[in-house]
Amino acid sequence: MTDPLVTDGGPVRTRLMAAGAAVLTVAVGLGARAGMEGGIAKYAGDTLYTTLVYALVVLAAPRAKPVTAAGIALGISWSVEFLQISGVPAELSRRSVVARLVLGSTFHTPDLFWYAVGATLGWFVHTAGRGQPAKRRT
Repeated sequence: MTDPLVTDGGPVRTRLMAAGAAVLTVAVGLGARAGMEGGIAKYAGDTLYTTLVYALVVLAAPRAKPVTAAGIALGISWSVEFLQISGVPAELSRRSVVARLVLGSTFHTPDLFWYAVGATLGWFVHTAGRGQPAKRRT
């Protein structure tokens, strides 16, 4: 008998795929920062930020439905963006590169749209990757 956690797209396989997607997303994001300029790089970064959050949500909760994972990722991204209005992320960003990468520093309304694009991208890839579940042998 085969292990259903691996062959049927169970949580182990899902977590492995989510971890791979997170690593790939970070690599693409770093490449975008290095190879793009201006608004394109910024909005690609916003999109990939939420796509990374999506992958981390699935890594933490592998049985989450794609629409749920997208909603959580979008909610986290929007929460961080609205937190920027308070000035706390800007202060933390002055002290830490990690804080600057994770929290940003200034509120920018168009970012909200690009976060939605990132959540949609995560949902699309997750849904497409699920495909048809493997059939069990009897």
